[in-house]
Amino acid sequence: MAEPPYRRPRRSDDLGLRHALGDRMLPLLVAAMAFLAALALAGSAGAAALVRHWQEGAAAALTVQVPTPAAPAAAPAEGERLAAVLAALQSAPGVAAARALTPAELAALLRPWLGTAGSDPALPLPAVIAVHLVPAAPDPDALQDQLGRIAPGTLVESHGVWVARLARLGRSVQGCAWLVLAVVAAVAVAVVTAATRAGLAARREAIELVHGLGATDGYIARRFARRATWLALLGGVIGTLAALPVLGLLAALAAPFTGPPDLAMLPADLLVGLPALPLAAAAIGFVTAQATVRRWLRRLP
Repeated sequence: MAEPPYRRPRRSDDLGLRHALGDRMLPLLVAAMAFLAALALAGSAGAAALVRHWQEGAAAALTVQVPTPAAPAAAPAEGERLAAVLAALQSAPGVAAARALTPAELAALLRPWLGTAGSDPALPLPAVIAVHLVPAAPDPDALQDQLGRIAPGTLVESHGVWVARLARLGRSVQGCAWLVLAVVAAVAVAVVTAATRAGLAARREAIELVHGLGATDGYIARRFARRATWLALLGGVIGTLAALPVLGLLAALAAPFTGPPDLAMLPADLLVGLPALPLAAAAIGFVTAQATVRRWLRRLP
């Protein structure tokens, strides 16, 4: 006569998993992994936001240098070089505003390199004009040709080189952040695997007993996976919540570069990624525990 399949008593812990997979060490380790993952995710999103912010600002600005600004323009009727160049910029299509920096502003810009010598009125410095553009910006080369005919030697700098360097830096930071996320995920898998193996070793006799009574591999794997999923989810929630104050501090430190911190202005990938971290931890716990237990059961006699 065939043996009836094993049936678990309701609300029982027949495998003793509450002792085999304790609710302290595994959630604590997963919380540490979730904390690091949150920081890496925020670093990636922050780098992308900074690059976008700098790119938008640099794409909407030009710097024009006018040598010997008090000298006459190419056409004497246009007056001094600086005034003629300013008038040409203000009437050029695609230019929203153009303003010459004051001597005090120019001296402040040069102070890191020239010190107090940058404010010496006898120093022959060019005039610097800050130009703000509309989306339909003019071609910098064509603008320089136009201004060069008015005041020979005038230079137009479009900041394109610096934008490209910042973009490369941002992509490098994002790549490092994703590498950290991959390492954190791998460590989480190793932690859950080690905890599950320790639980299997601690409850070996009970597992062999219920297995011999007819409990299937799937039943035992599900029991371990359910426990590991809950503990990993708990650790993921704790680690993500612990990272929020740190992320708030980092957002406050980055405010001078990106503007005041505002929840509505946070990157979409960060708003989606942070709540997904506990779910990702739970998924790692479930899949890893299932695979570990099934592999272990296949080696039973």
